[in-house]
Amino acid sequence: MLRILVLFLSFNLLSDVNKFIDASSKKYDQLALDLWDYAEMGYQEVKSSNALKKVLKEEGFLIRSNIAGIPTAFIAEYNNGGPVIAILAEYDALPGLSQNNVPYRESVGGVAGHACGHNLFGAGSVHAAVAVKRWLKNTNTPGTIRLYGTPAEEGGSGKVYIAREGEFKDVDTVLHWHPDTQNRAHFSASNGNKSAKFKFKGISSHAAGAPQNGRSALDGVEAMNMMVNMLREHMDEEARIHYVITKGGLAPNVVPEEAEVYYYVRHPNVDGVRDLFNRVVKAAEGASQGTETQMTFEVMHGNYPLMPNRTLSEVVNNEMLKLGGISYTKEEEEFAKKIYKTLINPRAKIGDQEEIKPLVFQQSKGSTDVGDISWLVPTSGARVATWVPGTSAHSWQAVSAGGMSIGTKGTNLAAKVLGNTAVALFKNPKIIDEAKKELMIKVGDHEYQALLGDRSPPLDYRN
Repeated sequence: MLRILVLFLSFNLLSDVNKFIDASSKKYDQLALDLWDYAEMGYQEVKSSNALKKVLKEEGFLIRSNIAGIPTAFIAEYNNGGPVIAILAEYDALPGLSQNNVPYRESVGGVAGHACGHNLFGAGSVHAAVAVKRWLKNTNTPGTIRLYGTPAEEGGSGKVYIAREGEFKDVDTVLHWHPDTQNRAHFSASNGNKSAKFKFKGISSHAAGAPQNGRSALDGVEAMNMMVNMLREHMDEEARIHYVITKGGLAPNVVPEEAEVYYYVRHPNVDGVRDLFNRVVKAAEGASQGTETQMTFEVMHGNYPLMPNRTLSEVVNNEMLKLGGISYTKEEEEFAKKIYKTLINPRAKIGDQEEIKPLVFQQSKGSTDVGDISWLVPTSGARVATWVPGTSAHSWQAVSAGGMSIGTKGTNLAAKVLGNTAVALFKNPKIIDEAKKELMIKVGDHEYQALLGDRSPPLDYRN
């Protein structure tokens, strides 16, 4: 009888998180849509950061701003002793993806759009943190909930600078989530990555009248690209290299004095990232020598691969199974059908958002700055259907759904998943201990050293 009573009380306490999230959904839906409207790029998320901090301050969180020298980074905490559980929040947008919340391509102006759903990520994580804070306070359970506002995930490695400063050293567990087209626990590894801008300096001259006097910086860029493209035959199959020429000259009749190319290097292994990046640098050096130009490069960011944690992922999965997936209204389904017609080779179908996918390990080809944190603290989370099934991230279709009820409906599910997972861990700290043991075994004697080195946060890295 006592066991039944304990289970009944536990269920009621858990359901309080869900009830609060349901009751306050309009407020946090609007918060997500406000961030969608702001659509601020990495390290420039002033309005977005302030909007999240405002809500947390009103809920009694103590806030520290300007974390790791980043003006838009912050930490908000409710401290009631006990284990420290952190929830990550992102809120940066992507350049060149302005889009209205309609099921067809229509720009709303501006320079960016939330094509990775970080407006939802930020609002949903804050919603979860507030729900857990209320649960801790109402039940007087020992525990500290901490919300990390982390800027510039998209190519800026905001979390790496925060981790490098030791801001996670007293955290017991980290939870996060990400918008997706399906629902599943985030039991995944990813590629690590490192990026740099390679700048070539030549000598300008009249391209027709005195070409012999010129040394083309663009030739340096193109020679580098050619050598790197030949390198692809001789690197690990799972690795990835991609680039864009960010500066190539201003007029065909002037030998370009300055040129620049921006490279990403990805590999599922930390040492693999370092080794492959060094080979790209050698290609740049060779291109410089062959074209008689000068080359310098600036590391822009670097992320460790995600370290999966089965112990935590099983807890997340259990909470997702209790909650179930997402049902569309008639209007949402009509919207989804119109979006679906615009997708190319979708890997999912409308209706998948109603399911919770099985807990299966996945190797992602992408990268995230959550990776660095996951090597320091046991980390896990969820992928939640906030986009029409089959939608690609970094697409106008993702922006569109993220600015209306399909996106916010998924965000509320994500808040419940994170909130109930945190509650489950506070109620059973032994799970945290098991997660820490798993991390220690996997990391072994590896000494963490940020891939981006000792550089300062590139607050103007888009320029």
